[in-house]
Amino acid sequence: MKKLFSKIFIVAAFLSMSCAEDFLDQIPTDAVSEDLVFTTTGNAWAAINGIHRSMFIRYDSQGQPGEGGVMMYREVMAEDVVLTSQGNGWHVGNSRWLTHINENAGDVRFVWRFYYKIIANANMIIANIDNAEGPAQDKREIKGQALAYRGWAHFNLVQLFAKRFEPGGANTQLGVPIVTEPITEGGPRNTVAEVYAQVNADLDEALTLLTERRNAKSHFNTSVVRGIKARVALTQGNYQVAAQQANQARQGYPLMSTAQLYEGFNNVDNPEWMWGSRQIDDQQTFFASFFAYMSVNFNSTNIRTNPKAINSSLYAQISDSDARKGLWDPNAANPALRDPFINEVTLSNFSKFNYMNRKFIAQGNASSVGDVPYMRAAEMYLIEAEALARAGQNAAAQDVLFDLVSARDEEYTKSTNTGQALIDEIMIQRRIELWGEGFRWYDLKRLNLPLDRTGANHVGSVINNLFNVPAGSADWQWRIPISELNANPAMVQNPDE
Repeated sequence: MKKLFSKIFIVAAFLSMSCAEDFLDQIPTDAVSEDLVFTTTGNAWAAINGIHRSMFIRYDSQGQPGEGGVMMYREVMAEDVVLTSQGNGWHVGNSRWLTHINENAGDVRFVWRFYYKIIANANMIIANIDNAEGPAQDKREIKGQALAYRGWAHFNLVQLFAKRFEPGGANTQLGVPIVTEPITEGGPRNTVAEVYAQVNADLDEALTLLTERRNAKSHFNTSVVRGIKARVALTQGNYQVAAQQANQARQGYPLMSTAQLYEGFNNVDNPEWMWGSRQIDDQQTFFASFFAYMSVNFNSTNIRTNPKAINSSLYAQISDSDARKGLWDPNAANPALRDPFINEVTLSNFSKFNYMNRKFIAQGNASSVGDVPYMRAAEMYLIEAEALARAGQNAAAQDVLFDLVSARDEEYTKSTNTGQALIDEIMIQRRIELWGEGFRWYDLKRLNLPLDRTGANHVGSVINNLFNVPAGSADWQWRIPISELNANPAMVQNPDE
């Protein structure tokens, strides 16, 4: 990690105002005094806001728009988001499971660098905030924000680059390096168990410092941190903790209405959204945007030629009375049967494929602006229901599932399923509800399930006939980037088999 951490970057207000794609890299600590940046809590807040902005800026290429880019990778590597054609090439290698196992791939370097850069900047804030001048409560909130980011980033890294957490196991398998100080030397990989312990410690400390109050939904509050804790607990198989944290997290965030369901999943002001990045016109990143690849309407080559579709087998499992079924058009290729809305929001030169989505809508054909969703209350209902079901609390799980699904489907009746049948029903609802939001690959890995794209609308020539990947394959681990291996003699690569 020496190369990565040879520059620990200060993210100050004047950096946040830059529109350059690598604005975080512009001023290293030897150019701007740490003492200057952290003199006041006002400057420290500017550093926190710089991390918030780093969540959606462009990195080395237009296909790397911060967390939205990683969300895309996690979706196209699973089975529920379908690439309808090869388009202009974006995400095809990811869908074929070729990119993430290539230590030389730019996307691999980006993902490693992206999360560790957040950790590096969070560490700089944590190390200096106590000496800043300003209100004590501001110091607490700033440190809480930084701790939450550090825990969240380590959690993503260990899910991607390590073997899965095995509930009940020792989890001594190699994880990722834990970094809690503004260091310049790389260290060895910690165990998976150690990484999860650090993640939980950071989130727990953040909860002692934060409140429900925050300046914007791009910031953390106690609800969002509890939501992350629920994700972590679910991954670790700590089902009672997951259910409890998810229930507490969703309080005060009502489920969206049917009308809001069709507004494009692009507005952080939606009452159901708990955490997301707000994009504004003068910060538009054009082709380096989540909506430049996932929306139905932005006028990019990728959207025109390769609109993203839902797995047809999953679509068939959505009730006809479920409002969510209208988020995809099974007849889009047929002008006579096509949803008129798709014609309204697209241009005449846009390709139309069956099952294409209209869930994500950019601000306009000429604008890729759209707020990026990182956490919604619906996810918390699903975590709570799944955790309760896996803990054997069938009746409680049925109640929570009903509260969510009945808001989407007025004809839905409370499930009478129990045991594995109830878990299976919840997982189908999870796939429908969270389609395209970056969760499915993580779910397959945490549950040790195989990838199965058979019997649906995946195009063999697009995915290079990769219809199946067995559970436990070494390819469920991303490779460590070659830049890290070259710079850090303590680093160990993941095995090929």
